[in-house]
Amino acid sequence: MTTAPENDQLESVNTASTTMGRWRRRVGWTTGVALLVAAYWKFLRPRMLNWGATPAEIARPFPGDDLLPDPGAESTMAVDISAPPDDVWPWLVQLGQEQGGFYSYEWAENLVGLDIHNADRIVPEWQDLAVGNRIRLGGGDQSAYATLEVAEFDPEESLVLRTPDDPTWWVWSFVLDPVDETTTRLLVRSRIRLPENPVVRIASITALDPVSSLMTYGMLQGIRDRAERLARTGRATTGIDPSRAG
Repeated sequence: MTTAPENDQLESVNTASTTMGRWRRRVGWTTGVALLVAAYWKFLRPRMLNWGATPAEIARPFPGDDLLPDPGAESTMAVDISAPPDDVWPWLVQLGQEQGGFYSYEWAENLVGLDIHNADRIVPEWQDLAVGNRIRLGGGDQSAYATLEVAEFDPEESLVLRTPDDPTWWVWSFVLDPVDETTTRLLVRSRIRLPENPVVRIASITALDPVSSLMTYGMLQGIRDRAERLARTGRATTGIDPSRAG
């Protein structure tokens, strides 16, 4: 027969065992999350931010780097395009919500109300490029951060965009490197200034990096496909895109 003191002792042992089990589970979850976060920052994030780019391309200077010399975050991506630079350049010139779109995942952009319609043709009316030209990023947000301006460009070689009212917030640079007569290496670099608050900084990186990387990847693929199609046909499809008319 079990006595009262023995019951109390068993209850204490069970309570201690339950508490220890909960503590171990919490430690296990915390350790697992910490390892996942560490793996993301050390392995996944660098690959995600620099998709397609070589170490030399990541390290090389880009036009526009001097506009934001000490960025809080930087991404460099690249893609090979089976087309000469003059078949790639017009697609860059007509970037923008009110023009050719961004050639990425249109459905995702419009899911958040950006009103993007990607052009599948080169439109002469969108080919007038000049320093100071404004480029809309979306149709909903009218803030200064929803607009970029042309900071500098070298036809068929490079294009640099930046936020107009806060020039050191975001710089977006495109570079066309000829590989041979029929191949172009398209590189894009994004430099951004992050908030000083460390919590907000980490939250911004965690939220923006995957989305930005995915959409940039889609844009590079979209430009590649359009430029290669143009190179194959040997002519540009001109005129206003019917989907944008009217």
